Amino acid sequence: MDITPLFYTGLMIATGLLFGKLAKIVKLPNVTGYLIGGLIVGPSVLGLLDADFFAGLELISTVALGFIAFSIGNEFKISYFKRVGPGSIIIAFFEAFFGVIFVLSMLLLFFVITKNLTIETLRFSLVLSAIAAATAPASTLLVIRQYKAKGPLTDTLLSVVAIDDSVAIVLFGILVAVANALNPLAVHTSLISQIFAPVLEILISLGIGAFFGLIITFGIKWFTGRGNRISLVVAVIFLTIFIADWAGGSSLLACMIVGAFFANLSEKYEEINGLIYFVTPPIFIIFFVLSGAELQLNVLLSIGAIGLIYALFRVFGKIFGAWFGAKISHSDPVVSKLLGFTLIPQEGVSIGLSIAAAAVFGTGSILGTQIRVVILATVLIYELIGPVVTKMVLKKAGEIHIDA
Repeated sequence: MDITPLFYTGLMIATGLLFGKLAKIVKLPNVTGYLIGGLIVGPSVLGLLDADFFAGLELISTVALGFIAFSIGNEFKISYFKRVGPGSIIIAFFEAFFGVIFVLSMLLLFFVITKNLTIETLRFSLVLSAIAAATAPASTLLVIRQYKAKGPLTDTLLSVVAIDDSVAIVLFGILVAVANALNPLAVHTSLISQIFAPVLEILISLGIGAFFGLIITFGIKWFTGRGNRISLVVAVIFLTIFIADWAGGSSLLACMIVGAFFANLSEKYEEINGLIYFVTPPIFIIFFVLSGAELQLNVLLSIGAIGLIYALFRVFGKIFGAWFGAKISHSDPVVSKLLGFTLIPQEGVSIGLSIAAAAVFGTGSILGTQIRVVILATVLIYELIGPVVTKMVLKKAGEIHIDA
């Protein structure tokens, strides 16, 4: 029996604990410490974690994202939206939309200036900019939890990142469908069916999430022991991930819906969240240390002008879109002023979309490879900077009240 995975798993938890503590000493978010620790013990620096081992831990990353999505879904309460109106939905749409538009506009301008605007570079611009819509909820949630942030900005942020993935999937599907339609060599399915595909993915995820949300709501009434309730939540999240993936849905979105249904239908959701909070830290540590280990410093050298355009104008677009959405929805002034700066992180979903985006251009395509390189490089930048900026912004908003 090969017990090497135990060594790597123990090493990642120990690394996370050490670097999380060091990060706390210098007043950085724990998640930044986990990522830096992973980067140092990973192949890019010390090489203590073997890259060949990463595939074996993909399951842990999937589970971690499932728990994160469930926790974010718990913040998606109807009572909140009744109180503040549809502002979060409007903001989520515009921050994702303008993130895409800013990147797309600048990419097209770049190709015009360099006299390289062709059908292929137009398709490339459409597909790459489509990924700009996605925002990562994982590091954001951990920063909020660590500093116990509370207030209108925090509430809106949690709601926006919960909605963001759905908007990102739809926008990505639409732009990829347009890019496919522009391909003169392809045998096309109808544009309508291509655009409907991401909508179907969302509907499947909603159905699966709603089903398991009801199961967990009624199951909590039947199982009264704390151990049994924790086991029920774990079982539901595992099954939701599996069935959503098997059925062609989004496991992240499905787990969010489970959490949303549970939070709105059960009076016990806060108690259960408290129990889960003590179970998940090792999973989250492994997830972020592994994410740090997978970051490749060498990709920064090949990011180029296109990568810089993506890295900068995605952020500018999200800041403007969040401001615009907050203004027209009459949100709290602190939301319109600061929310956009908390939407920098980008990780798992964007990497998954980059794989799908690269596939648009076929195996071995230079344009497909360039998309992957740009996303991997910018994820490295966003993940190291994003949590720190989120903490600074929440503190500036007066929503972090502990020593930070």
